[in-house]
Amino acid sequence: MSDLLWKKDGVRIDARIMRFLAGDDVLLDREFFLYDITASKAHVEGLARIGLLGADECVALLRELDALAADFRSGAFVLDARHEDGHSAIEARLTERLGDAGRKVHTGRSRNDQILVATRLWLKDRLSELVAQCRVIAGVCLERAAREALPMPGYTHLQRAVVSSTAMWFAGYAEGFIDNAQRALHTRDWIDANPLGSAAGYGVNLALDRDHGTAALGFARLQVAATYAQLSRGKFELAAIEALASAVLDLRRLAWDLSLFTTAEFGFVSLPAEFTTGSSIMPNKRNPDVVELMRATYATVAAARTETEQLLSLPSGYQRDLQYGKGALLHAFGHGMGALALLPDLLARFQWNAATMRAAIEPSMYATDLAIEQAAAGVPFREAYRKAAQDVDVAGAGRTPEQSLAARISPGASANLRLDELQRRLEHLAN
Repeated sequence: MSDLLWKKDGVRIDARIMRFLAGDDVLLDREFFLYDITASKAHVEGLARIGLLGADECVALLRELDALAADFRSGAFVLDARHEDGHSAIEARLTERLGDAGRKVHTGRSRNDQILVATRLWLKDRLSELVAQCRVIAGVCLERAAREALPMPGYTHLQRAVVSSTAMWFAGYAEGFIDNAQRALHTRDWIDANPLGSAAGYGVNLALDRDHGTAALGFARLQVAATYAQLSRGKFELAAIEALASAVLDLRRLAWDLSLFTTAEFGFVSLPAEFTTGSSIMPNKRNPDVVELMRATYATVAAARTETEQLLSLPSGYQRDLQYGKGALLHAFGHGMGALALLPDLLARFQWNAATMRAAIEPSMYATDLAIEQAAAGVPFREAYRKAAQDVDVAGAGRTPEQSLAARISPGASANLRLDELQRRLEHLAN
């Protein structure tokens, strides 16, 4: 490991303690490294603006930061155990190449505001990706809802309840993912604040040009209070995980549906072959493993949320406990976004088994239609309800699923899905 930024003369470094302190931090920092470099460039420009770096030093530092970014992308520079973390790797590289100019780069900043700004920049990109992914998923659902409206059973308590349709199934998930995209947008806007220049949480005795850093890094606003920069750590990561969890929760429900619908007992859905695997011992099996792991993804995201929440039982100011929040955040978004990325193709390609779904619609499922019809004719609803219950086995006499669906005219029901309204909401989502 390279010389530690905080090493003091006469203090022995215990390798066992260092391994415990570092953990896998340097590996996790690979995800944030390019964002740390981008923030370092803004910091260098800010130091030059207040006269702490000369023009030549500023140009040289910016050049070397760009070179480091290029080397990292190409693999010529590897962030590994030679470095305590990504922050120290940047300073070591600049010092190696530029001497004293590199040693000046940490003036007025702390590793605390370095990780805060890198994490916020990283999360802005991840949340933008989440918005885009939710929009694609919603779009696929709306397209299929408009294209096909096959009758199928609607369930409550996993019991056959009323006649439903594939269009209603898709419309429900379409609106869910539109809402998920909106929530991700709101969360991105909420965390779009610049902590750079707050240092260790108490500011510094320099007239740092924090407004320049805010503009240069594309933040919407400055995170003003230096103390709040540290108080917000964990809080904004938690908000981002919760936005992701909202989308993955709908994914879990959708995956549960498909898990049930692909069983022989239901037989409603046939999955594309690529989304299934075989058994290692049973030659007859094709297993919906992708759908099952999609269903399991929520557990990973929920665990990250719990881990982050538990880390936040802390007083004000920076505490080293917060280092462990990085792993939870990366794990949640790695698994969550990976699962969501597979969903559009699955939704576009799975096939409904129309005959099986139609055969599962039994006469009793028209009882609600009968009760509503009688109520509309003037019979008090509770009386109509009792009569329909008494005649439940013959309620469907002469009725077809298509008639039931066509009669369901309440807004959002099968005959009045208002897909155009959902499409407008989708299109009007800000990018």
